[in-house]
Amino acid sequence: MLARFTPGSTTLRPWLHRARGITVGRNVFIGDDVYLDNEYPESIEIQDGVHVSIRAVIIAHTRGPGKVIIEKDAFVGPNVVIVCSAGRVLRVGEGAVLSAGCVITRNVAPRTVLTAAPPQVAGRATIPLPRAKTMEEFSSGLMP
Repeated sequence: MLARFTPGSTTLRPWLHRARGITVGRNVFIGDDVYLDNEYPESIEIQDGVHVSIRAVIIAHTRGPGKVIIEKDAFVGPNVVIVCSAGRVLRVGEGAVLSAGCVITRNVAPRTVLTAAPPQVAGRATIPLPRAKTMEEFSSGLMP
């Protein structure tokens, strides 16, 4: 908890994450409320010059440990989710930019800029969700 919320995005937070077993390079910025895997912290490597923005989530396991490597000078935007499967290595390439809200499950090439899909209209709600008594009632009121 201290590593997530303590002040010191370039000093104390990186140090606390190192103490947990995460490999953290030099000149790393870790924003507020960043979640770095609690089950397998040793499976995360953050190289020199990386910036990890507010509320990013990095999970190095699903059904067993994998490995997440964020290479030098990469930028992980707000609310980005990076998830690695068991036995795999997921790399975010050097200088890559992951814009706000991206969900990353595969390697990202160096210097690639990714954006989250733009919002799309999925339908029209004839029954407002907060007023629906059940999800079925809400769903029955959806129109194309």
